Amino acid sequence: MDETDRDDPARGPLRVDEVRAALLHPAGPLRRCAVLPEAGSTSTELLARVAEDPAWADAGLLVAEHQRAGRGRAGHTWTTPPGAALTLSLAVRPGVPRDRWGWLPLLAGLAVVRAVRAATGLAAGLKWPNDVLVPGADGADLPGWGRYRKAAGLLAEVAPGGDAVVLGIGLNVAQRADELPVASATSLRAAGAAGVDRTALLVAVVREVDGVLAPWRDHGGDVAAAGLDAAVAGACLTLGAGVRATLPDGSELRGTAERIDADGALVLRDAAGSERVLLAGDVRHVRPVGELGSLS
Repeated sequence: MDETDRDDPARGPLRVDEVRAALLHPAGPLRRCAVLPEAGSTSTELLARVAEDPAWADAGLLVAEHQRAGRGRAGHTWTTPPGAALTLSLAVRPGVPRDRWGWLPLLAGLAVVRAVRAATGLAAGLKWPNDVLVPGADGADLPGWGRYRKAAGLLAEVAPGGDAVVLGIGLNVAQRADELPVASATSLRAAGAAGVDRTALLVAVVREVDGVLAPWRDHGGDVAAAGLDAAVAGACLTLGAGVRATLPDGSELRGTAERIDADGALVLRDAAGSERVLLAGDVRHVRPVGELGSLS
């Protein structure tokens, strides 16, 4: 750890007793909670626990102080310095028709956006289907990203048994600029929000996820009835932007991101005026062409 980090509360260990007191039932939404010194992947670890003991699928949370091999979409892996990020996985039983589960990464992303905005004042937003972005501190334009940088990624995986989903969340909190792996990445600290309390932010993220999913469940997964489609659209920087989608075979689709469909798919309008529907599992990358959209 750099000398300048020693007094940074964001780089200190999570206060596990506070996490458990705030989040475990009856005070909070969780039924199980484990904070590990390190893990390869919190989602891999939690999926294994669910397979061994299905009770972990009922609002079980697993957090690692240091994640060595976090997993993202398209098989990407990543690591973070110890004590510099929030790396967590949360098991949930959606309890809604499976064709509506495609909204889970977006809803969890909305929860992260809300928690980050409240904790930092940064203008966090969503990039479809599963990233959280914040404005870069230097305001510079980066090809494929505009003035925004990635601060968090999310991954939803169906757990053993098929009726639960593990939501993996990796949020860069306290990394210095020289600790970030690529130019398109940032942390809350690098974006201008130093000293964020990771324990308080962890509690806020989990509570926000629970708060977003509750009305979604109550309305049978109908995001419109729950009022969540408008909330996601208002936070989604992809909408209104020209985008380039790379498909698994290497081909590309270009168009303007018009809306998010009822199943969580992104609807593009191409140059000919035709609509193309993109499911998250059908694309490798979605990058803006020019500036990202605006937040409402």
